[in-house]
Amino acid sequence: MPPSTAQAATGNTVSAEEKSSTPGNSDAPELDDKRAIANGQDAEDADGEPEATREVVESESAEMEELRALEGVTLDPAARPSAEVMQSLRRLGLANPLRMRMLDALEEPTFREDDTPEQLPLITNLAAFDVGLIQDRYDIPVEMQPLVAQYIQFFQGPGRRWFRKWMSRSARYLPVMQPILEKHGLPRDTVYLAMIESGFSAHAYSWAHASGPWQFISSTGKQYGLKQDFWVDERRDPIKATGAAATYLKDLYRELGHWYLAWAGYNTGSYRVRRMVERHGTRDFWVLSEEKGLAKETKHYVPKLIAAALVAKNPSAFGFSEQEFDYEQPLEFDVVELTDATDLDVVARAAGVNIQDVQDLNPELKRWCTPPASAKNPYKLRLPPGSSPRFVEGFKKLSPAERLTFRVHTVKRGDTLSQIAERYGTASEAILQMNRLKSARTLKLGTDLVIPVPASKAGPTSGGALASKVAQARRSGVVVHRPEDEVPAGTPKGPVAAGPVKTETLNGRKRVTYGVQSGDSLWVIATKFNVSVDDLKKWNNLRRRNPTLQVGSLVYVWPEGTSQVQERAGTVVVAKQVAANVGTPGGKVHALAEGETLWSVAQRYGITVEDIMRWNNIKDHRSIPTGKVLSLSAP
Repeated sequence: MPPSTAQAATGNTVSAEEKSSTPGNSDAPELDDKRAIANGQDAEDADGEPEATREVVESESAEMEELRALEGVTLDPAARPSAEVMQSLRRLGLANPLRMRMLDALEEPTFREDDTPEQLPLITNLAAFDVGLIQDRYDIPVEMQPLVAQYIQFFQGPGRRWFRKWMSRSARYLPVMQPILEKHGLPRDTVYLAMIESGFSAHAYSWAHASGPWQFISSTGKQYGLKQDFWVDERRDPIKATGAAATYLKDLYRELGHWYLAWAGYNTGSYRVRRMVERHGTRDFWVLSEEKGLAKETKHYVPKLIAAALVAKNPSAFGFSEQEFDYEQPLEFDVVELTDATDLDVVARAAGVNIQDVQDLNPELKRWCTPPASAKNPYKLRLPPGSSPRFVEGFKKLSPAERLTFRVHTVKRGDTLSQIAERYGTASEAILQMNRLKSARTLKLGTDLVIPVPASKAGPTSGGALASKVAQARRSGVVVHRPEDEVPAGTPKGPVAAGPVKTETLNGRKRVTYGVQSGDSLWVIATKFNVSVDDLKKWNNLRRRNPTLQVGSLVYVWPEGTSQVQERAGTVVVAKQVAANVGTPGGKVHALAEGETLWSVAQRYGITVEDIMRWNNIKDHRSIPTGKVLSLSAP
């Protein structure tokens, strides 16, 4: 995990892996189970955003060059094989027919044998194994030190199931990461640093808030050009983060003079390693690791990386069978440019692909949509290979009702989810889904929320993209609390209503007169007397959606709470008792409260607006009077 400058200077870097991945500890937690959970923790932009498209283009160009090399040799038997051709042969594999045809064309009998390094026999005695025999298979220095052997034994034993997962995932990322490292002048086998950092998991997240396959903390990520804001966290992008890691490691190598020291610096900071070198007058990592000054985690970091590289490139020699690995497909994708914030669900439907595939290809996205963009500065989204033409055509055909636009709302004191949804003409479930929340009885002050808004002027009851988002949210387990059960943002824990109270009996019923105190809200008062906010508003003739209570004003409360009672000019009016959600001969009914809509009633009872209108013979949902009793089941 790359430390920040402050961490490097103070030497206070600690890692969860110091306990979890030490040889012999069988209780190591799985790295990719750690997820980023802080909402809006790193909100400022970073300078120098990396150019992901350029890296993709260069990768594709390299593939074209390889194709041309293969073409040239296949069509011209007289051509001599180059290093690029030999590399292509190795990638094709022994059983590939094209490989055999190329070998026939080359007329090189020696190439008919396995031109990859000879497979090592099973190593049963690590102490006696001469690692120098395979040093030429690596472009990083490898040595068989005691801690290296211990880590190999750890991967073979207690850490075996994690190493199997790392190996399986490596097939997805090595083909894209290694060329980036090589382009930056780093050894290709440096890629195994990402293996021990995160197990090649884009979503690995540590206790120290390090994120992504290369485990950058926020400050170091920004220092090396990885953007982190409300919408994206580029530390999680395997391509952008690899470029940043390569630059950082190259700086460390230039400063410290040896790859072992550069790796140690990546873990603990260059300052501490440089001080150790200056203090002891040597750049020999093994000598320095015997001295005081390096944390145990750092002393283990280099041997762990060497062990991972040894086993990963020679799994059978270290007791792993191919059947143990479930190799993932190499990371391949198309790139499309979006000029506005776009719902990923809409993208997936337009492209005819699974939304999970879109998310997997774009792990930097923190929301269920792409960031705001423009024609001048489009957002480059990755799609499964071959799907971009279908997306372009499908997206053109989508009507406005099938699209969503997005707003950002900062939670203020007194906000509730249902109020925010009503304000923007959207649905609570859609807000929760877009912000990756399962439920929210109360919202945190200052939190930024993505608000999905229908692109057309039609309301949330009209179906289309918003209705699809609501249905998707419900399928994924999103739970919406009833408006009267929501706690306004900024409400202190526990009721604080403690104003003066007067109790009297009117027409045989008990009425409480409550004096409003500083910090009170309708919810706080309703909680104190175990009544609903809606009843409080009715009893006190409060017509506004979010009425403001003045300190010292009086609020009337009828604690029995089952009747609709209003206080008008000192006269108590007792309305006909109507119990919502109570069985009647005609089924469930609901009295429409002030501020309620058919949409909010439908959401509350899990039915549709169309059903309510049909069951109650309603032609126009916009002109329903407050207090109207609605039937909530079919006649």
